[in-house]
Amino acid sequence: MLKKHTKLAIYLEDSLGKPHGKMGHGVLRYSPNPVVAVIDSKQSGKLLKNFINSERICPIVESVAQARALGAEALVLGTTPPGGFMPSAWYEPIDNAIKLGLSVINGLHTHLGERYEELNENQFVWDIRKEPQKLSIGSAQAAKLKNKRVLFIGSDMAVGKMTAALELHRAALLANIRSEFIATGQTGITIANKGIALDAIRLDYACGAVENAVLEAQSADLIIIEGQGSLVHPGSTANLPLLRGSCPTHLVFCHRAGQKTLASASHITIPPLLELMRLYEELTYMSGSYARAKTIALCLNTAHLAPDAAERALKELEAETGLMCIDPVRQGSKKILQQIYPAF
Repeated sequence: MLKKHTKLAIYLEDSLGKPHGKMGHGVLRYSPNPVVAVIDSKQSGKLLKNFINSERICPIVESVAQARALGAEALVLGTTPPGGFMPSAWYEPIDNAIKLGLSVINGLHTHLGERYEELNENQFVWDIRKEPQKLSIGSAQAAKLKNKRVLFIGSDMAVGKMTAALELHRAALLANIRSEFIATGQTGITIANKGIALDAIRLDYACGAVENAVLEAQSADLIIIEGQGSLVHPGSTANLPLLRGSCPTHLVFCHRAGQKTLASASHITIPPLLELMRLYEELTYMSGSYARAKTIALCLNTAHLAPDAAERALKELEAETGLMCIDPVRQGSKKILQQIYPAF
């Protein structure tokens, strides 16, 4: 749906630098498309680098009209509200975007295609969270592949699984490894311009959808699968389809430094990380049905910490788990790549 030269504006009203702005933050960090503006009226005129660790340089503006004046051609809805449904306050700026000739990229469960049917020839509405056609149930065909398949898992939702996966994909490509990134959520799909919106797929077909995506990428030497949710989270159903559909050979565990309970359910304590990692590994094994995947690294999200505090947190968790522990945004992912390809 999205051409690489299309100029983007990212709608991040009251979300810039906040956890629920992760869609926009991901596009800012990793999209190949030019971004001409971020829209957040509360932060208008400020510097982007004060809110997000990104090499991207673009202004923060107050309105869709200002973004359009800067050359924006498509509006990315960069915020994911609780539940993934469209807040009523968003319709006015989206209506304005359509009137001004912008396309709209929508990662929410609320679809916009039917609302905006009369578009000009250069406009589109991309509702990302739609179920693919021609789905089937899983059959563990990925287990027969000879390549390496790395699935990113974690202790909670929104702890950095997609970011860590994209950093590893970037490192692999720089090392001239034939790598494919399989996006399974709206942000990854927007960045890669392909993938499966796993939370929009009926449960019976979710495993098959993951399997099909992996099989389509089977010519790659390294397949990197974006993780979703957590086994700990009562609202997450994505882990078993991801594990069974991809039949991973390696696991990378993601966690936010210092987090003890689930972010959206503080009454639920995150279990000891090693126990949780072993549970994921046992599920890949499936009582001997498949090869056992090994957790090769722990990616720690330290975005909320100063550099010295981040370094201490990394060392403490490395000592606690015995695993290599890195923050891929601060440090890159070359060390993870070396765990998969020791000769690299």
